[in-house]
Amino acid sequence: MRSWLSKFFAFVLGTMCGGHALADRPEPQMSWLDNGTIRLGVDLQIGGAITWLSRSGDNTNLINSFDWGRQVQMSYYAGPVPFIAGTKRPSKYWEGLGWNPIQVGDAYGHRARLLEQRNDGHSLYVKCIPMQWPLDDVPGECTFESWLELDGPVVHARCRLVNARSDLKLYPARTQELPAVYTNGPWHRIISYTGAKPFTHDAVTELAAKPPPQWDGWDATENWSALVDDAGSGLGVWNPGAVRFGGGFNAQPGAGGPKDNPCGYLAPQRIELLDHDITHEYRYDLVLGGVEEIRAHVYRQPRAAFPAWKFTNDRQGWRYERATDTGWPIRDALAVQLTQDDPAILSPRFVASAEAAPVLIIEAAFENVPAPRAQVFWSSLEQPGFEEARSLRFDGNPDGAFHEYRLRLADSPAYRGAITQLRFDPADHAGGTVRIRAIHFAGQ
Repeated sequence: MRSWLSKFFAFVLGTMCGGHALADRPEPQMSWLDNGTIRLGVDLQIGGAITWLSRSGDNTNLINSFDWGRQVQMSYYAGPVPFIAGTKRPSKYWEGLGWNPIQVGDAYGHRARLLEQRNDGHSLYVKCIPMQWPLDDVPGECTFESWLELDGPVVHARCRLVNARSDLKLYPARTQELPAVYTNGPWHRIISYTGAKPFTHDAVTELAAKPPPQWDGWDATENWSALVDDAGSGLGVWNPGAVRFGGGFNAQPGAGGPKDNPCGYLAPQRIELLDHDITHEYRYDLVLGGVEEIRAHVYRQPRAAFPAWKFTNDRQGWRYERATDTGWPIRDALAVQLTQDDPAILSPRFVASAEAAPVLIIEAAFENVPAPRAQVFWSSLEQPGFEEARSLRFDGNPDGAFHEYRLRLADSPAYRGAITQLRFDPADHAGGTVRIRAIHFAGQ
């Protein structure tokens, strides 16, 4: 919600907090890709963010650049809240954002610093030092990188954050925009699939495009959403690692170009822990076309039969409550220290059919956890949240060695429908460590 509020205040305040009015911006320095189907442009003056996407030979640009909080750009959130750098504090409007580097620049009109860029005509790469959006001229202690290439009507994108923060504290997990996408006024209708039968050609849903600060949130159970015009054509966003999306529309829908205030907003989201030295990566696709063309592209992408997480070198989007781990980098397994009573390990959001995935397998080792009495909870699309009725208890082996725990969740009458999240409680009380190599579903 705080990330959405940042954009709201940008709309309302305009240049009150600094000097990023249109007249003060540098002349764009564009780097282009064009494959004869679509044309993509990034502005090297503002961190290499995407500021242009159109059909080839068509000057109708879908991307909004009214202020520096828009475009298609990378944006991250972490603690502390408020984030203070030396003597520089955020204004009261931005205090709730915390640590928030973005690819383009800050709310006061200071641009990101471009470090490197390459364009071979087939793919495009940019690397920058982002700016802390809420603060006046404070570069992020990190770098952003993005790789872009075209494939028919599709932009394939890969993004990377490399942190080098001097503050070594691990702050609570925050919702991330992966990425933030803004379209112009004609593309004001939000379309997605939000049902319990993904990848079956079930009917799509049109969602209310609420204005800021009431941006809406929904489970896009096929990992995509789109902003389209009255004719049903526009821009789709697919992130294979994101089920939750946020979005809405600001001002009057139906008209307006890149320099105008009306805009649509979409962001695939995941809640992530960001260590001071983390390398965090994600990928997404932008798809130009009608809703069925966008959906057909998503359907053509490979996908696993069941959700599976192997903690070889990262957390895979899992996070903790009343527990912590040994920090970045992750080596071969999560080493979760049970620091308080009722410790919990939470999965990212996903979608799995309970009927097709009756068994959950956890590969874990309980070290110095006296008589571990573990519990797994599940949340579903129809019954969100974690409750005792939707859980299963099992005994962990306290010998410190890895064991495979096969849990037949289907034996519970409450294990039904579209499962969307897991919570693993290794023990009821504080003390000891649980190491986790993998968690995955199985068909039997």
